[in-house]
Amino acid sequence: MAIPALSRPRKTGLQKAFGEGSANKETVNTGYAIKGGAWHRAGLCTIVDPVEGRGEPSGEEYVAKAASQIEMPIGVVVRKTPGVTRWAKWNWRAVAVLPGAGPAAWLEMRREGEAVEYHAATLPLTLWADESEAYMVNLSDGQPSIYLVLRDALDGSQPMDAVLVTASPFEGQDYADTGEEIVEKIPMTEGLIAWVRDFALEHHRDEVFVKRRRDKKRTDLVEDGKGDARIRQDSDVYRAPRRIVQ
Repeated sequence: MAIPALSRPRKTGLQKAFGEGSANKETVNTGYAIKGGAWHRAGLCTIVDPVEGRGEPSGEEYVAKAASQIEMPIGVVVRKTPGVTRWAKWNWRAVAVLPGAGPAAWLEMRREGEAVEYHAATLPLTLWADESEAYMVNLSDGQPSIYLVLRDALDGSQPMDAVLVTASPFEGQDYADTGEEIVEKIPMTEGLIAWVRDFALEHHRDEVFVKRRRDKKRTDLVEDGKGDARIRQDSDVYRAPRRIVQ
């Protein structure tokens, strides 16, 4: 599935997400940063399974070729507003993501009257090479999104439990189909879109169309209507059933 080309030279996802300067670990603690045209570890993103038997790769090769699985912590912002019906006192809605956020658990960020925004949780967003098709589908949407899975909290210490985040619309739909979880669709930031795009384009391979071979069985032969030849049947198998008189 083709992704529209950018109108200007395309930066890598992490360049757009974190800039080309050195990373500030006090404010950004996940991912990679670019410095002097080379990839430098900055604790910003995790390569889960680098290629074995090789030295330390350099440049974009580290992310593009040395990993079939990468992840980045993603903070999710949930907004609480007064409910519009008498059956629901509050309405909860996921409104934003925070790439590279630190740990948090329902940390209040902003309050406007009765509306409150919380940094509900920070969850790992994992990209898998074999799910590149799903990411391409997501990127081709008018608004690429992250899917947040929420579940009712059992202990009552917090409004809801944030279970996971995913960039795969297929996985998000699977959770929505169960009816046991709440799935929220959150727009990606521009930098996050580029990060997912870089990974998907590197690992995506179009499936080759294979034409199914036609069965050589003759279809112009006369049928006798007696069904399977292995079953002893002298009469027409398509006859109307006879009524059995008791």
